[in-house]
Amino acid sequence: MMLSPANPVFDLVVVGAGPAGMAAAADAADRGLSVAVFDENPAPGGQIYRNVGAPQTADRGILGPDYFYGSKLVETVLASKASIVSGATVWMVQRDDEKDPFSVGIMRAGAAEIYAATTVLIATGALERPFPIKGWTLPGVMTAGAAQTMLKASGVVPEGRTVLAGTGPLLYLLAAQFARAGVPLTAVLDTTPHVNWLKALPHAFGFLASAYFRKGLSLLGEVRRSTRIVRNVDALEAEGDGQLGALTFRAGGRTERLEIDTLLLHQGVVPQVNLAMAAGAAHVWNEQRLEFEPRLGAGLRSSVKGLFIAGDSSGIGGALAAETMGRIAALHIAADLDRPRSSDKDRAKDLEKTLARVLRGRRFIDALYRPQDGFRMPADDVVICRCEEVTAGAVRAAAARGAQGPNQTKTFLRTGMGPCQGRLCGLTVTELMATQLEKTPDEIGHFHIRNPVKPITLGALAALKGEGETTRLF
Repeated sequence: MMLSPANPVFDLVVVGAGPAGMAAAADAADRGLSVAVFDENPAPGGQIYRNVGAPQTADRGILGPDYFYGSKLVETVLASKASIVSGATVWMVQRDDEKDPFSVGIMRAGAAEIYAATTVLIATGALERPFPIKGWTLPGVMTAGAAQTMLKASGVVPEGRTVLAGTGPLLYLLAAQFARAGVPLTAVLDTTPHVNWLKALPHAFGFLASAYFRKGLSLLGEVRRSTRIVRNVDALEAEGDGQLGALTFRAGGRTERLEIDTLLLHQGVVPQVNLAMAAGAAHVWNEQRLEFEPRLGAGLRSSVKGLFIAGDSSGIGGALAAETMGRIAALHIAADLDRPRSSDKDRAKDLEKTLARVLRGRRFIDALYRPQDGFRMPADDVVICRCEEVTAGAVRAAAARGAQGPNQTKTFLRTGMGPCQGRLCGLTVTELMATQLEKTPDEIGHFHIRNPVKPITLGALAALKGEGETTRLF
């Protein structure tokens, strides 16, 4: 089906073609709903199953069976009657009145288009938590997630002396994948505090009974056999004159300096909230996970009528949980659109049981991999807003001069006003200001996100208005 803004209103528009978006789209289309899926990547799969449907550039044994599980999801959604639009960046989801359909703005091939939808499912997944350390803006420093993207998309791996640093399951998964690919890592620097093990202990039973335990044990053993692991790292500094050349770290009171070529940083992932926030969905601070999450009701309904949020964009749960949530959302979307089936009640119960099972062990993981305060709220001389080159000290000074939240810092410092729209600094700014003003992150709040949430050219906007496709874009 060729999509055109002149098409009738879709029953459902899905934003994101990861596990949640693919499962929801396939199930909704199977019920006869008209479905469009918009995703900015070249093909369905999301970050976790990126490029899984394409001829593989990396050996099948490198990425592992969990990755290739996604091929079935990709095949199913492509075989469905849902319209899959890849290479489409969604920059707007909005509605003026509950009686009106949603307007969904996309950019593809350099042109802007707007589509209408009765319901919208946001399944944009997660992004890596900001990890601001001194020198993190140097060429040669990147995130672990970016390195994994290159491995999946192109079979590209780092050359030279490479260090992985941070905390979270991805750290060891990527280290194991590099080992299988024959990439010799200089070291894995684990910043997980020892005290976290004690905090996670009350949740150990659920973890030991979950698949996470067996997989984690296997990955840890694999990495230990091939790589030096340094635990309890509590300080990191990247060094270099225009290019990364060395890394200084401290562990157990001892400081060491390594000459390296590539540093891969990671301290967990958090929900991508910008699009949902711009659409008006209410969000709350989760103190256990140190992240903003949408406030959701039954069936993954947000505070905006007709707007659903599923997968890691609703709270980090992993690929299998995201897939299950997508199916749950599709079930309730169909009910809202008067497309129920007699088996839906039993189906809903089964899906809720599945979700509980695949989430077993998550509380242990959340407690264990809670990032250190010093790595979330760094010293004054560390840049936290890469777009505008604003330091942590400048944010603290703005709070001392009267700024009461992230939105006031925009006036003082332009934080969150660059191309990333606060995705790389939003959480850091919130936590810095909350600590400085002795308030909770909920009281401080997040940046006020406005459309467009992704860059769009003035020419594209002008063309839209000229064609009469919309009279009010924001």
